[in-house]
Amino acid sequence: MDLVVVLVLCASCLLLFSLWRQSYGKGNLPPGPTPLPIIGNILQLDMTNLSQSLRHFSKTYGPVFTLYFGMKPTVILYGYEAVKEALIDRGEEFSGRGHFPVAEKANKVQGVLFSNGQTWKDIRRFSLMTLRNFGMGKRSIEERVQEEASSLVEELRKTKGAPCDPTFILACAPCNVICSIVFQNRFDYTDKEFLNLMDRFNENMKILSSPWIRICNSFPVLLDYFPGSHNKLLSNVAALENYVLEKIKEHQESLDINNPRDFIDCFLTKMEEEKHNKECEFTISSLITTVHDLFGAGTETTSTTLRYGLLLLMKHPEVTAKVQEEINNVIGRHRSPCMKDRSNMPYMDAVVHEIQRFIDLIPLSLPHAVTRHIKFRNYLIPKGTTVLPSLTSVLHNGKEFHNPEKFDPSHFLDEKGNFKKSDYFMPFSAGKRICVGEGLARMELFLFLTTILQKFNLKPVIDLKDIDVTPVANGFASLPPYFQLCFSPI
Repeated sequence: MDLVVVLVLCASCLLLFSLWRQSYGKGNLPPGPTPLPIIGNILQLDMTNLSQSLRHFSKTYGPVFTLYFGMKPTVILYGYEAVKEALIDRGEEFSGRGHFPVAEKANKVQGVLFSNGQTWKDIRRFSLMTLRNFGMGKRSIEERVQEEASSLVEELRKTKGAPCDPTFILACAPCNVICSIVFQNRFDYTDKEFLNLMDRFNENMKILSSPWIRICNSFPVLLDYFPGSHNKLLSNVAALENYVLEKIKEHQESLDINNPRDFIDCFLTKMEEEKHNKECEFTISSLITTVHDLFGAGTETTSTTLRYGLLLLMKHPEVTAKVQEEINNVIGRHRSPCMKDRSNMPYMDAVVHEIQRFIDLIPLSLPHAVTRHIKFRNYLIPKGTTVLPSLTSVLHNGKEFHNPEKFDPSHFLDEKGNFKKSDYFMPFSAGKRICVGEGLARMELFLFLTTILQKFNLKPVIDLKDIDVTPVANGFASLPPYFQLCFSPI
């Protein structure tokens, strides 16, 4: 029996080695470090800080190189020129969604984040139109954000200037905006259903940002046969999607196609319009996944940026003082901030941009894939090959930003103090796959941060020199370290 086991193991290894050689020799891929059979380049990568490993390899192999995460090749784009050439200049060819086994395991291939082909194009187009206030009732999205900003201020007042961890409160605000858009109504911050949603989204972001998930994506077999935090993530996704399904059923019972109240109503109306189309992409299943995508992309990402932003503003009181002076001059202390104010507030605009640039929230974006066999910079990349654009290499480019590793709003100001745009500002990625919620996120960050600084001073509970702004996780997302602060009413 022992001999049989040995023979089976040997045969399996030979088969895997054969498959690896076939994959490794496919096409004329960009250069890169020699991969080992089966495990690829995993041992040569720092899975806790992949951006640092990519910087190291780019010095040896240039701006376009190949790494093997397991047995499959991944083309890395490093630096603004390579990222722009691929995602913008040749956007259609690089518009596929790359292999993401954890998402595929959760059956999330129908929504707007992980789908491909016509499904992705139809759902994305519909989502963009709806988020731009198409058929969204009487209240604009800006009004919904302003309403939530007021509720956020009231919650912060309840802290009475005592030290607090802002994580939960800052997560509630953007989540409630999505709830208002998707479900029509926002939740009270003490609502049990709402608290359950918040816990699951927060937990999933932490799990996604762990090295374990990147290992699982490199070796998908782990998802089926090994214990680990991925099982909790999949359980949370299932629970969230069941919750969305119940909400959809409620909407179906009270739907008025002539008076859509929210995103779900708009989607159900679209389903009714397309019911005779046998190739229709608008189904209950795709609606569930799309709503989950909107929450996943529009809740934790924005709340993490807000939290990291407050940490940076607390670390740099001179920046906060300039922002508050600008708020006083343009808005005053009593009127609610609005998006029209942004054009008159170049410093605040620069601060929001610098927060996003500095924290580098999603260092590698989500994986792309080429939609056909292509020739790129004299390399041949086969259809379906995964492509990872390093957003870090763009946002922290030393030629564009004079001191990229330092938090400095002047990166987005000209010599006269006017706001200065930069083509290198790509926190939402770029091209065809740019974040569908970019406009909403920009609005939330400006209105939430401006409203907070209009009403409160930020007081640290430790010495400024002891405030650490180094991210504690740099996998899928860069998460700020734990901190407390005091919101002192002005």
